[in-house]
Amino acid sequence: MAPTFWRRVSQDIKREVLAAGVKPRVREWPATGIHATWIGHSTVLLSIHGFTILTDPVLGKRIGLNLGPLTVGFKRLVEPALSLAEIPRPDLILLSHAHMDHFDVPTLRRLEHRETAVITAPNTSDLLRVGRYKSVCELKWNESARMGPLTIRAFEVRHWGARMRNDTHRGYNGYLIETDARRIVFGGDTAFTDSFRALRTSKSVDLAIMPIGAYDPWIAAHCTPEQALTMANDASAEFILPVHHRTFQLSREPNPEPMQRLLAAAASDDRRICVRDFGEEFHLA
Repeated sequence: MAPTFWRRVSQDIKREVLAAGVKPRVREWPATGIHATWIGHSTVLLSIHGFTILTDPVLGKRIGLNLGPLTVGFKRLVEPALSLAEIPRPDLILLSHAHMDHFDVPTLRRLEHRETAVITAPNTSDLLRVGRYKSVCELKWNESARMGPLTIRAFEVRHWGARMRNDTHRGYNGYLIETDARRIVFGGDTAFTDSFRALRTSKSVDLAIMPIGAYDPWIAAHCTPEQALTMANDASAEFILPVHHRTFQLSREPNPEPMQRLLAAAASDDRRICVRDFGEEFHLA
């Protein structure tokens, strides 16, 4: 792995990062309803009745090892649809696990604010400067926390949490976000699992944020697009916002393939795939 890693890093040096095609107008979002935009990779900005959530924020040019001010690792293919300065201060940062493409320390340092709370997986808060946030809460599977008008519940997914391979004590979560009338799933990072079935109730899930990439050859830890659709269906999701694709070259499948396969699997019901490109927006009154 080491020679491959350094060869990739070397090849990336001269490659330009493409601009995202759409600039979301998040400052115009009303304070009612559900609003979401895909910023890149697993980073989604959500607004639920005016309460804002940023999932797995990764806004730097590279992901990897942090050596002082430098990050040594894989370079983005596409710039974030919003810069940090363009993102409204989130009320909550929701972290699924400690992998470097989900838990980017330089981005999290820049997001530190005494009015921003953090929910994260077990045994990961040591990576944060806890005192610089409003609060930091680690949730184990089936534990819940109340944040503003929302209840956030962690649930089991099929992945792993070690950041450096030997820190295997770290956890990994998916999350169910609920209000009295709305339900949203953030699947984090997961291989195929039947745990999404346990989220099904008499109330459907309005939006499922589901990972669809990095399955070749990492199928033991990442689902295929078809499996992502099945898990969203298991949770009774009305709309699906696909993430974890096209932002970093983490695997062997061709860059456009995950979205192509997801749309093909959805077939005549592809209207449910509500965001398909960087910066596109989803709105539900």
